[in-house]
Amino acid sequence: MENKAKIRLKLFISTLYMSAFTFGGGYVIITLLKQKFVDELHWIDEKEMLDLVAIAQSSPGAIAVNGAIVIGYKLDGILGAFIAILGTVLPPFLIISVVSYFYEAFQSNLIVSLMLEGMQSGVAAVIAAVVINMGVGIVKEKSMLNNIVMIVAFVVTFVFGVNVAWVVLTCIGIGVLRMFIGRKGQEA
Repeated sequence: MENKAKIRLKLFISTLYMSAFTFGGGYVIITLLKQKFVDELHWIDEKEMLDLVAIAQSSPGAIAVNGAIVIGYKLDGILGAFIAILGTVLPPFLIISVVSYFYEAFQSNLIVSLMLEGMQSGVAAVIAAVVINMGVGIVKEKSMLNNIVMIVAFVVTFVFGVNVAWVVLTCIGIGVLRMFIGRKGQEA
């Protein structure tokens, strides 16, 4: 692996770039994190990325920041997490500062309003790509329990409108139970 200074600089620039050019919220950034750190840089493998995303999703706060924290921590401990946080929060902070300063002009500008509405279709496509990529990763594991949990989670949220927080808490419970069962099986 490269030396620590280069890794830290790449981590900062990567999270800064992704955060600056990602519209649509945290779920959009998950695909970009995977493309950068799994596919391009090979710093994290795909299964590890799924685990890190699960941790980021189950933690309170913005998913983009949580994702950056867990990836930064994985790569370089506390300092890596801090660098990733800084790279992730700096662009929105600056953009929101500028937008709030010029809010009156942006609010009444038809072109800006239409551009933001048009971006929603791109955001939907990126979120769909995240769902497909993560779903394919789960199916590739060939775990019957994982596949059942994925299908049931989709059905209860999409069809029955169950709050996602309950689904996440249930999945955490299933994961903890599965871990304890696995440990007891190894002890026997």
